[in-house]
Amino acid sequence: MSAVSETATTPRLDELVGAVRAAVRAGTTAAHTAELVAERLEPFLTDPELLPESCMEPDPDHYTQHVLHVEEGGAFSVVALVWLPGQHTPVHDHVAWCVTGVHIGTEDEVRYAPAGSGEERHLVPVGTATNGAGATCGFAPPGDIHRVANTGDGLAVSLHVYGADIGRLGSSVRRTYDLPVREG
Repeated sequence: MSAVSETATTPRLDELVGAVRAAVRAGTTAAHTAELVAERLEPFLTDPELLPESCMEPDPDHYTQHVLHVEEGGAFSVVALVWLPGQHTPVHDHVAWCVTGVHIGTEDEVRYAPAGSGEERHLVPVGTATNGAGATCGFAPPGDIHRVANTGDGLAVSLHVYGADIGRLGSSVRRTYDLPVREG
C-alpha cells in the first residue's frame, strides 16, 4: 500500500472534516466516538462532489491510501482508500478506533477472532459484511481483527476516519496476522 499525502480538498470534504471534528469532541469513549463519527460521515458518502479526482486514483498493484486530513494534535485522520477489483488488505487490526464508509463501489469485510495457543494458534471467521456505497461501519480495539477487499467488478473508494495521527504513523494498522484461518 502506498501513502500519498494530498493537499487537494473540496468544499464538501471541508464540511465533512468539520462534522468529524465536532463528533470527536463530543465522543465520551472510543466506541461512542466511532458511533458519532459514523453518523456524521454517512450523509457525505454518496456525494459526487466529496473528493477531488486526484484522491480517487488507483494503483494497479495494490490498494492505495490518500491522506485527506490529519487533525492538528493528531486526534483523528481522514483517509481515502482506493481499490481495484481483487485488491485487499492483509488480515490486520488497528491502533485506534476506526470508522469506514464506502463512497463508490462495494467492499467486503471478514472479521476474525484468535483461537488456540502455541503451534495451534489460528484465526476463526466471526462475521462478514458487504458494504455498498453509502454504508458505514466502525469499531474500536480490541476485537477488530479483519480483512477488507474489493470483490466487485469496478473501482471501490472508501473513506476511513481513524482516531490516530496517520500523518505521523503512516498507517493505522497495529499488526498484521499471518495465521491459518480455520472454520469454527
